[in-house]
Amino acid sequence: MAKETKNKTKVEKKEKKEKKAFFKDFKAELKRVTWPTPKQLVNKTAIVIVMVLIISLIVFGLDFVFDKGYEFVTKKAVDALNKQTVTEQTTDENSTSEDVNAEDANETNENSTEAENKEDKKEENKEDESKENKTSEDTKKDEKKDDTKKDKSTAE
Repeated sequence: MAKETKNKTKVEKKEKKEKKAFFKDFKAELKRVTWPTPKQLVNKTAIVIVMVLIISLIVFGLDFVFDKGYEFVTKKAVDALNKQTVTEQTTDENSTSEDVNAEDANETNENSTEAENKEDKKEENKEDESKENKTSEDTKKDEKKDDTKKDKSTAE
């Protein structure tokens, strides 16, 4: 244990010497630095601020130009799509109205055909009724003739 404590104390002493040496070296380097004069400091600070403003104006200008360019391009694209959509809708409406007209014509034809069929049926029914009436009248006439013949034969 005695050896370990001796080793620890030696290590601690080395670290203290290194820290002292570091701070001495650091202080020596700071003494060698040439510091700017207040006038140089103001001039260089002004240059930095001016450069930052110039670069920010350039970035702002480019951003503005690209933004307006993007809006212009998207507006033109939307307008072109709207024209295409309107054209398609007009075409669809025309074809739809043509389809509706064709359907109306078909319905009209069907309605007129149905009406003609109904009229034909009515005429057929009338003809059938008239035939039945004629047949029943003929049958009545035939019956009358038969009755007359029977009367004549009984009278004889």
